[in-house]
Amino acid sequence: MGSYQNILLALDLSDEADQVLVRSGQLFSQEAARLTLLHVVEPVVTENSYDLITTLPADFEESLYKQAESFLQQKRDDFHLNNASVRVEIGSVKSEILRVAEQIKADLILVGTHGRHGVGLLLGSTANSVLHGTPCDILAVRIHSAESA
Repeated sequence: MGSYQNILLALDLSDEADQVLVRSGQLFSQEAARLTLLHVVEPVVTENSYDLITTLPADFEESLYKQAESFLQQKRDDFHLNNASVRVEIGSVKSEILRVAEQIKADLILVGTHGRHGVGLLLGSTANSVLHGTPCDILAVRIHSAESA
C-alpha cells in the first residue's frame, strides 16, 4: 500500500478530540499528505409549535459554526499542524464526512470512537456509519475517557 495523500480528520468538540489529534499527528508527520480537520455542526431544529422548549436565538447555528471553527483552528495551532486546512460544515455528520472526503479525494479518514460495548457499538455510530459508506480507508482511533484511563 502506498502512502496516504489526503487525510480527513473528523473531530467533535470534546476534550477527547486531543487523543485523535495525537494519533493523526503521528501519522501526518510520517506522510507527505494533506490534512483536513473537519467538524460537522448538525442543523438545529427550531420547531416550537408545541412550545415545549424555549426558542433558540436566530443566530444559534452560526454561533455553533464559529465555535467549531475557532476550536479547530486552536487545535491546529496546538498540535503544530500548520499546513492543515480547517473546515466546518452544517448537516448530517455521516453525510458531510463522506461528502467532504469525496470532494477532497481523501484516501484516509480518521475518526474517534469510544467503542463502549456490544457488537453494534463496536466502533460507535459515527465511525460505523462512515466505515460502511466510504470507498477509502478509515482509521478509528480508540478514545479512552478519563473514567477508564
